[in-house]
Amino acid sequence: MKTVFTTGEAAKICNVSQQTIIRCFDSGQLKGFRVPGSRFRRIPRDVLYRFMKDNGIPTDSLESGRRKALIVDDDEELVELIRDVFDADGRFEVRVANNGFDAGMMVKEYKPDIIVLDVMLPDINGREVCQRVRCDESLDDVRIICISGMVEADKVDELRESGADDFMQKPFEVEALIGRVCGLLDIESRA
Repeated sequence: MKTVFTTGEAAKICNVSQQTIIRCFDSGQLKGFRVPGSRFRRIPRDVLYRFMKDNGIPTDSLESGRRKALIVDDDEELVELIRDVFDADGRFEVRVANNGFDAGMMVKEYKPDIIVLDVMLPDINGREVCQRVRCDESLDDVRIICISGMVEADKVDELRESGADDFMQKPFEVEALIGRVCGLLDIESRA
């Protein structure tokens, strides 16, 4: 379980902007320390917990310590495989959507840390989902990995331009997907 958080991580846990956390830190409302030789701020778990309690911020996301993953794919067997590996890892809370419409509704309400997004959905293409997520400032911290079995190199570039952070060609090893997710979320890979 994580014991020290960056201002960005604290902001995500508290569901506020990173600037709000920085202001609270700099004003002394939120105690912590600076990394020696840098301007980076760090906040210990117990301090963040007290800060959340004192300010009426729900502590459930801090207590679980897990990152939120949304898997969007209409291939139910692949979704179950990905979900099983994420669950076995233990550091992720997983939700699933089988089409773009459900994904759009879920992204707004669930605010995932990472979206694993199939490019070829029955009702919408992955590029459009990326664009919609990137148009919403409240979702700026969401990372998106697109997956597909039928995408040419120029389409991968279009996905990245639309807001995808990474792309994996199907079929792939699910453990490799976890490694990429950990890289994007800046958490330690166990592989």
